[in-house]
Amino acid sequence: MSGGGEKGSATTKTPADFLKSIRGRPVVVKLNSGVDYRGILACLDGYMNIAMEQTEEYVNGQLKNKYGDAFIRGNNVLYISTSKRTLADGA
Repeated sequence: MSGGGEKGSATTKTPADFLKSIRGRPVVVKLNSGVDYRGILACLDGYMNIAMEQTEEYVNGQLKNKYGDAFIRGNNVLYISTSKRTLADGA
């Protein structure tokens, strides 16, 4: 029973591979508090500390602040997601 699930193993991505692939791309970082930060992922380390550029802070879905650069401590991060669309919805 253990031999059948290996056909896609050559293309399997680990979380570390995903994080390396999204550096320099737009991301959404959701914090444990529910606040979202959207911007360009500059770098991150093994503790999930994140440096972002062109960062925007969203609280309850509404833009609250804009920062040039931002640093987020890793223990506050709930998840990191790639941005699927720009801020100009439908434009």
